Amino acid sequence: MPISHAAAASASEQTNLVVMIRQLNALEDTARRSAQVADEPGKRYFFDYQRLAADIARIRHGLEGYLTPSRAQPRDPVELSGQYTTEGRKP
Repeated sequence: MPISHAAAASASEQTNLVVMIRQLNALEDTARRSAQVADEPGKRYFFDYQRLAADIARIRHGLEGYLTPSRAQPRDPVELSGQYTTEGRKP
């Protein structure tokens, strides 16, 4: 039973990550529209829509990379000693 529960959790996580990507897409569209109307003369401070777009793209890239890795996940290999000569008696 634990194996099927783990598979269900992975499917649930995948579904949640896909929802996050859709929400980022919607946020990006909203920010793009806001940037088009935000250029008001005489304002002292401006919202940095380009930086927001870059951050959204970076987050989306991370989520998509997790969902579809380009290669197998790296292992944690045990380091080989490389020293095969011993002194004394054989163990």
